[in-house]
Amino acid sequence: MKQRTIKESFSVSGKGLHTGLAIKATFCPAPAGHGYKFKRIDLEDAPVIDAVAENVVETQRGTVIARGDAKVSTIEHALAALYAAGVDNCLIEVNAPELPILDGSAIEYAQKIEEVGVEEQAEEKDYYIVKQKMEVVDEKTGASIIALPDEDFSVETMIEFNSPVLSNQFAMLGNIDKFKDEIAASRTFVFVREVEPLVSNNLIKGGDLDNAIVIYDSPMSQENLDKLADLMGVPHKNVSELGYINNKPLVYDNEPARHKLLDVLGDIALIGRPLKGRIIAVRPGHTINTTFSKMVRREIKRQDIQAPIYNPNVAPLMDVNKIRELLPHRYPFLLVDKVIEKDEQHIVGVKNVSVNEPFFQGHFPQEPVMPGVLQVEAMAQVGGLLVLSTVDDPKKYSTYFMKIDNVKFRQKVVPGDTLVFHLSLMSEIRRGCAVMKGYAFVGEKIVSEAEFMAQIVKNK
Repeated sequence: MKQRTIKESFSVSGKGLHTGLAIKATFCPAPAGHGYKFKRIDLEDAPVIDAVAENVVETQRGTVIARGDAKVSTIEHALAALYAAGVDNCLIEVNAPELPILDGSAIEYAQKIEEVGVEEQAEEKDYYIVKQKMEVVDEKTGASIIALPDEDFSVETMIEFNSPVLSNQFAMLGNIDKFKDEIAASRTFVFVREVEPLVSNNLIKGGDLDNAIVIYDSPMSQENLDKLADLMGVPHKNVSELGYINNKPLVYDNEPARHKLLDVLGDIALIGRPLKGRIIAVRPGHTINTTFSKMVRREIKRQDIQAPIYNPNVAPLMDVNKIRELLPHRYPFLLVDKVIEKDEQHIVGVKNVSVNEPFFQGHFPQEPVMPGVLQVEAMAQVGGLLVLSTVDDPKKYSTYFMKIDNVKFRQKVVPGDTLVFHLSLMSEIRRGCAVMKGYAFVGEKIVSEAEFMAQIVKNK
């Protein structure tokens, strides 16, 4: 699947939840590989802040990212809408230290994205695939986020409060394409008992009953309730029964749980790559959400590229007979058993390493190790299949490698290993020359890597 950006710019305007300022944010198309970035156009030199987990500096009542002294807060609703729409690249220009709160949900962002549309870009999406259980836990709060392997992306949230009005709720998004209809309109919420300390901490200057659900769950005097109404700048209300205080009825019975799911999506967007996996969030908040995203970011940095998924039960795109039709190599020098994945930019091939390989007789009889040069040769053969797929009638052509650079061997390969090769084009093929980056994996570990330059030559 290709990366996406929005087709044209759009703007949203409104007041900031915390600052109360009149704010305008403009969402602009961005090139492939750009990611999400925020540009503070109200500051000198208009600093740009990458929307990635490492740049999170605060998580109180919203996610705040910063670069130096430049900050942007309340970014999670906009990021959730972009992420759910499959938008990978977007520049957001904002004239204040936060995004407008709008109605406390992501619905306006989602509607605007739908109005302008999205368009595909040349580069492939770089998914982060959850291959084993990943978990972060906050022992103090009981919050946790678990990521489990899954072919698709889904999110479940469970919230729990010590409240007679809002106790336990559950929400689920099984298909991200349904975000706009099922999640986007869910508004943020606050308890009446939280309002006074928030105001005292110079927060929610722009908060009102039009952009938040206010939950009245702890009896107080009419005098104190009136005082809080004045602090929020809303009309006095006679509340004799516990419950929700809203200018607009609940959109969903479980709207708070759905909004927490919305926040999870927005904070997961800070990974910087779309995710494939099942997310289970218990008592989530911005702190645990961004902690999870930071953990995934660390894992991404630990390894240059994820190992391809190899399921031996799935029929290959090319078996060895098909490969023999395209490559001139024969025993004992044909080192690719099958191709399991291929598109215009990359290819994945497999080599099962048997103890009966002829090279093990001399390398080494007492401790058989696959020669590094043959790993590179096998990688090159897989790359040759990718290059040949770009020409008409590939049987009439061969690939000859002109240069091999930056070869690294990280781990020995022994009998019983299954080598999985991933090769991708580093640039467009020009004048019959292709430049590729190749990796060889055993399990999840990179065992070798190299860069190749190959030329396509018509057979005589």
